[in-house]
Amino acid sequence: MMMEDSLRRFLAEDLPFGDITSEATIPQTEGRAVIIARETMVIAGIEEAVFLFNECGVRADAAIPEGEWADPNQTILTMTGPVHGILAAERTVLNLMGRMSGIATATSRFGRVIESAMPGARIAGTRKTAPGLRFFDKKAIRIGGGEPHRYSLSDAILIKDNHLAIAGIDEAIRRAKAFSAFRVIECEVERPEDAIIAASAGADIILLDNMSPKTVMKTIDLLKEAGLRERVTIELSGGITPKNAGSYAGCEVDLVSSGWLTHSVRNADLSLDIKKAEKIVRI
Repeated sequence: MMMEDSLRRFLAEDLPFGDITSEATIPQTEGRAVIIARETMVIAGIEEAVFLFNECGVRADAAIPEGEWADPNQTILTMTGPVHGILAAERTVLNLMGRMSGIATATSRFGRVIESAMPGARIAGTRKTAPGLRFFDKKAIRIGGGEPHRYSLSDAILIKDNHLAIAGIDEAIRRAKAFSAFRVIECEVERPEDAIIAASAGADIILLDNMSPKTVMKTIDLLKEAGLRERVTIELSGGITPKNAGSYAGCEVDLVSSGWLTHSVRNADLSLDIKKAEKIVRI
């Protein structure tokens, strides 16, 4: 699945009145180009790149499947067609592929850290994405082996601190269950006692927010003692990064969500190289 209209808008943003540099300096030339990985990365954004080049009249062929690891200097994509078209799409493609590959790479590496520290737990993203890029950020997380979590406020019921400040745990969950019998209900808690209240009230997922490893373990123990642990999915969240995830070793959670995957993304390093022109058409 792609967001074709969004991709067209990305191109239009960079080409409101054409590429005047290419038009001024380069004849209408048929050529070939490649996109190369400049570092080790999980490749993401191939489908989007092919679409963007096609929109500019250029054929693009993947040299490596999406989701695979690429080595430095490995060719990712080959393009043939008008050089003007290749250059028109170049920056939009590299920006999007770089971001998506950066997120996919971070997700894959972070997932390994999570699995090592908390066997059975999976890494997930959050809604901390840039407006207009959420679909692509979430797709990159999936490509990297993570869970995308909610795409929007319409996907699932997630009762957070500001909801609880108004309604309270019991009342918020009661209203949520009355609102829909089919939606997943997740409730954020900051204290072990509140996890018991939320699970007893019928929450499907308990989000342990900004808890220390010791407090997480205490919460899990309390849920077990109350016979509630198997009734709920436990999500750990709040400032979790690859640097501190190891401190949660032994915590028996099901999911670790981290905004770090998208709000602190480092673009993967990719480059596009034009090869010698094959034909010149004079106009």
